[in-house]
Amino acid sequence: MTDALLPRGCQAAEPAADGYFRKGCNPLAETGRSKLQNQRAVLNQQILKAVRMRAGAENLLRATTNNKVREQVLLELSFVNSDLQILKEELEGLNISVEVYQNAEETFSIPLVPLGLKETKDVDFTLPLKDFILEHYSQDSSEYEDEIADLMDLRQACRTPSRDEAGIEMLISYFLQLGYVENRFFPPTRHIGVLFTWYDSFTGVPVCQQNLLLEKASILFNIGALYTQIGTRCNRQTQAGLENAVDAFQKAAGVLSYLKETFTHTPSYDMSPAMLNVLVKMMLAQARECVFEKIGLSGIRNEFFTLVKMTQEVAKVGEVYMLVNTAMNQEPVKENIPYSWSKLAQIKSDHYKALAHYFIATILCDHELQPGDDEDQQEKALSQLYDSLPEGLMVLAVLKDKVQRKQLGKAHLRQAIVYHEEALRVCGLCKKLRNIEVLQEVLTAAHKRSLLKYAQQETEDDFLSLIQAPDILPKTEHKIETIAPQFSKVKVKDFFHKLGPLTVFSAKQRWTAPRTICLHPEAGELGFSLKGGSPVQVYCLDPLCSAASAGLKEGDYIVSVGGMDCKWLGVNEVLEKLKSVGKQPVELEVISCQDTAASLHSKSATYSMGMQKTYSLICLAMDEDKIDHTKKAPLKLPFLSWGTKNRQKAASTLCLPSAVAGSSQNKKKLSPFTLLNSESSLY
Repeated sequence: MTDALLPRGCQAAEPAADGYFRKGCNPLAETGRSKLQNQRAVLNQQILKAVRMRAGAENLLRATTNNKVREQVLLELSFVNSDLQILKEELEGLNISVEVYQNAEETFSIPLVPLGLKETKDVDFTLPLKDFILEHYSQDSSEYEDEIADLMDLRQACRTPSRDEAGIEMLISYFLQLGYVENRFFPPTRHIGVLFTWYDSFTGVPVCQQNLLLEKASILFNIGALYTQIGTRCNRQTQAGLENAVDAFQKAAGVLSYLKETFTHTPSYDMSPAMLNVLVKMMLAQARECVFEKIGLSGIRNEFFTLVKMTQEVAKVGEVYMLVNTAMNQEPVKENIPYSWSKLAQIKSDHYKALAHYFIATILCDHELQPGDDEDQQEKALSQLYDSLPEGLMVLAVLKDKVQRKQLGKAHLRQAIVYHEEALRVCGLCKKLRNIEVLQEVLTAAHKRSLLKYAQQETEDDFLSLIQAPDILPKTEHKIETIAPQFSKVKVKDFFHKLGPLTVFSAKQRWTAPRTICLHPEAGELGFSLKGGSPVQVYCLDPLCSAASAGLKEGDYIVSVGGMDCKWLGVNEVLEKLKSVGKQPVELEVISCQDTAASLHSKSATYSMGMQKTYSLICLAMDEDKIDHTKKAPLKLPFLSWGTKNRQKAASTLCLPSAVAGSSQNKKKLSPFTLLNSESSLY
C-alpha cells in the first residue's frame, strides 16, 4: 500500500517498493490547478442537489391534480432551473480558466484550451471483492486485503495525477489494472454491488453505474485531458516546448479518438461520440497552431518566398479553427459546449485569416519585381495562393504592374483589418474572453500593425480603385494527425495474481470449491496423467486407481500439492513435486469446472440527439454511504432505460444528455491483452 501523500508540491513520487504504481500529487496543495478542481468538485455537488430537487418537483407535478399545488410546483421548478443554469455558467467559467494551465513564463501568445479532469466519488472495493473471492473462488478473502487496499490507493491517486508523463503513466496503469479487475470480479450475468459515480465535465451532472466500463471510459477521458494540460503548460517560446506541445495535443486527440471508437454507448454527455469528435478537432487545431508558431519562432523574414509559405501555413490554421467553430455550433454539441470555447475558435479563425491577408499584402507592397528576379518562380508561387483573381487581373500582370500590385495589396490589407476588427468585436462580446489580458493584447497589436501598414500605402485616389481581396488557398507541408495511445509501453502486474492464471480463474468461469484428495502412489504409479499449462489438468485417469477412489475426476485442475500452491506451475514442475514425496501419501487440492450457461446483459444505451430530457434519479439517490455492502445488489434497470419510459413526461429547461434504449448486442469485454482492438459499450 502507499504511504501518506507528499505534504506539498505536485511532483510524482517514486514507484512503491512492490513496483505497482505511483502516487498522485497532493490534492491539498494550493496550486491554481488544484483550486480549479476543488471548485469543480463543489459545483458538481451543488448541481447534483439541484437535479435531485428538480426530479422530485417533476414527480410531484405528474402525481398531483390540485391546481394550487401545481402552480407552486411550477414556480419551484422555475427557480431550480434558474439555479441550474447559473451553476452551468459557473462550470463553464472554470472550463475557460485557461490562464491557470498556461506556462508560467512571460508569453505573448494566444492561450490554448485544456480539458479539466472529470471528478468522481470514492469507491470502496473491500466488501464486494472480499465477498466475491470467498463465494466465487472459495478462497480466504482476508489474504487479499493488501491487494484490495492497493487497488483503492491507486484509484485515489488517479484523482489527482501529476501534470507530467508520470501522471499519464499512472492513469494508464490504473486503466490496464481495470482490465484485470473486470475479468477477475465482474461476471457478465450480474453486478457485484460496486457503484461508480463520475461527473460530466461540461454539465456537472453525475452518472452512476455498477458497470466497470464507465470507470474505464472516464479514466481514458482523463488521460486525454491530462495530455491537453501538459500541452498548454509547455513553454511556447522555445522550439522544444512547441514540439512537446504539438506531441501532447496529438496524443490527446489520439486518446479521445480511441475512446470514441471503443466505448460507443457512453451515458455521460462529455464522452458522447458527437462531443468527442469536436474535442478531437479542437486538439488537432491547437497542434496546428503550435506548428505555425514553431515555424515563425525565430522570426519571419520579409522575403518573397518565405512570406508565400507563411501565408499558406497561417491560412491553414484559420481554416481548421473555422471548421472547429462550425462543429461546435452544430446540434447536439452546441447546447453543452462552453460558449467561450466556441467564440475563442471563431476569434482564432478570424485572427489567423487576417494574418494570411497581411502577409500577402506585405508581399505585394514590399516586393516589386526586379530585373534579376525569376519571374516564372514568383508567378508560380503567387498563383498557388489563389483559386481565382478578381476580374481583369492576371498573376504575371500583377507582378509587373506597380499600380495593380498596390491595388491588390491594399485590398488584402482592408480584408485583414476587417478580420481583425471582427475578432476584437467577438472578444469584447464574451465576458470570459474579455478578461483574458494576453488575448486582448495580441489581437490589438495585430490590428494596429495592419492599420499602420494600410496608412503607409494610402493615397488620395484610393476610392477610384477599390477591388475585393480574393480568398487565399490554405496549404501546409506539416502533417498533423492523431497519435494512438501506446498502452503496451506501460508494464502492469495483476494485483490479484495469487488467484491464478486469468485464462482459468476469471469471473466468467464457475468452479467447485477445492476438494482434498489423499493420494497414495502405488509402485511409483499415480494412476493418471497431467496436461495443459498453468494450472495442470488431470486426464487419462485410471478408474481403478486409488486417486479415483479418493474422488479425483477426469478434467480436474490441481491447485495445490502438499499444501503448496501450484496454480502457476506447469506439468513438469507438478510432477517433480509428486515424485519428491516418493511412496508417502500426499494431499492434493483440486477443482472442477461447473458448466453454466452465462447469458450476457441485454442492456444498451444510445443517444437520441434531438430529444431533451432529464436524467432519471434512480441511481443518483444511491449514495455510497447508504449502500448495504453486505447484501448483493439486485439487478436493476439502468437509469437511461428508465428514462425512456418517462420520456414524454419528463420536462426540463436545462439541456442535458439524452438517451433511449437501443437493441442489445453482446459485446466482447476488454481484457488487458486486447485493449487496442476490442470494442465495448457501457451496457
